[in-house]
Amino acid sequence: MVGKKIGGRTYYYLAESARVDGKPRVVTQRYLGTADEIARAVPGGEPAGASYRTYGDVAAVWATLSRLDFVARVDDVVRAKPSLGLTLAVAVLHRATAPETPIGSWWATSAAADLVRPRLSTVDGLWRVLERLTPERIAGIEEAVATAVLAVLEDHAALAVDVPQFAAFAPADCTLPSACRGVLAGAGLRVTRDGAIPLASRVYRRDAGTAPTFAALMAELGPATLVFHAGQAAQLDLGSRSGFVGSLPLTDHPELLTQPASARKRVDPERFAGLTALDTHAVVDGVRRRVILTHSATLHAAQSRAFADELATATRELDGLAEALAAGTHRGDRAQLHAEIGRVTRGRRIERVLTAVLSGNRPGEIRVDRRIDTAALARLDEEFFGKQVLVTDRGWPIGDVVTAYRARTHLESTFRWLTGPAVTGPTPRWEWTRQRIAAHGLVSVLAATVTHLMRREADRAGMNLSVRELLDQLAGIGELVLRYPSTGGRPRAKRLLTELDPAQQALYDLFGLGQTATSA
Repeated sequence: MVGKKIGGRTYYYLAESARVDGKPRVVTQRYLGTADEIARAVPGGEPAGASYRTYGDVAAVWATLSRLDFVARVDDVVRAKPSLGLTLAVAVLHRATAPETPIGSWWATSAAADLVRPRLSTVDGLWRVLERLTPERIAGIEEAVATAVLAVLEDHAALAVDVPQFAAFAPADCTLPSACRGVLAGAGLRVTRDGAIPLASRVYRRDAGTAPTFAALMAELGPATLVFHAGQAAQLDLGSRSGFVGSLPLTDHPELLTQPASARKRVDPERFAGLTALDTHAVVDGVRRRVILTHSATLHAAQSRAFADELATATRELDGLAEALAAGTHRGDRAQLHAEIGRVTRGRRIERVLTAVLSGNRPGEIRVDRRIDTAALARLDEEFFGKQVLVTDRGWPIGDVVTAYRARTHLESTFRWLTGPAVTGPTPRWEWTRQRIAAHGLVSVLAATVTHLMRREADRAGMNLSVRELLDQLAGIGELVLRYPSTGGRPRAKRLLTELDPAQQALYDLFGLGQTATSA
């Protein structure tokens, strides 16, 4: 809350700040009134002070941890004093709601300190406590939490997914984490088909030449339907494998790409707006397999825009080269010009539609003429944009196959939000040992477990949101804390929620935020 003095009187506003172009800026503000107006609106006299803090995201995540009986389940695995379950719950709560804010600052400015029970007086040293998490304890904790998650799901089918861009762990004293040399980590995950909720993980280093092969990593995760993308398909022998959903390079099946749009049928419009598919069979690795050609209107539009930008850049460079040759400022020979044109037009799809022809032989006389093949551009738009070829041996409905394949995309998006450009150590001289990476990896995986469970609940209530969108909506539910002078005992406080828009009200009701959670 901020106060503005105008004409000798102070007027209060509820302000929200965010970084814009790297600098803190007030992005929204709501007028509250003068101190007298606030006092009249809130019984109890004039407050001695007021503060604003985030509430909705912290309360919703803590309520979800409570429903999972998180603290007790962890303590059943790790019988330690003080409670390791409570410490881990707070670490997960912080990672899920304020991953880019230092934990001490977050604890001081959010509603976490009032919601967490039993009460914690400080979060100092929290990460030192978590160093007691051995590989055996981590596996036991994941199993205990997975049991709680599966208890609320009807569909227990599991997927095995690789997320190679899981996290980058940078030194604590790094001023620009994204540019620092640190530890790059990937993660193999076993997740639910319903909601892509992580159940188990295998965090591995991918910067030391010791990363496991894709097939070996997936085997470590236990029985599950393997999910892979086109770049990983060559590492698998699909001719002998069973239990998989993946994508294949589009160019492997040109006969599918030329099928007319009328051959595709709409796929569950409520779940997949603008998605159509052709369910058929093709030979893959010598075996006739079920393949599904999908076309997404959203993906088509995005790829079309991206290609248009790429083509515009290439044509500008060729036009600039043509102008330089005509003006005599570029006097390279034909070999040099061929190399430069090749660099500009390099790219499987640019080469399909953009050509450049050289005329003349001697430096100073050479000219370049570029052409765009409109027919090839139309074929590219019709045959490639928006399409994927999925392959599976599962007899699931098309919508379930698509959901399974998209699990990796949802997880990658979630971990980009949870880990940011890089995870830095909490104190100076913090070195990323194997055990510390494992502990931080567990916290990120458990934060994804909780937030994906929340996302699933929101989706079932008709709110199709990503994890980031869901947490942002919840974070918009703030709490104004008015503090009144002491009358002999402890100072009194009154808490008011900010005004809720319809979407926030729906989330407030969905996660039961009117009933403050008392334990996890």
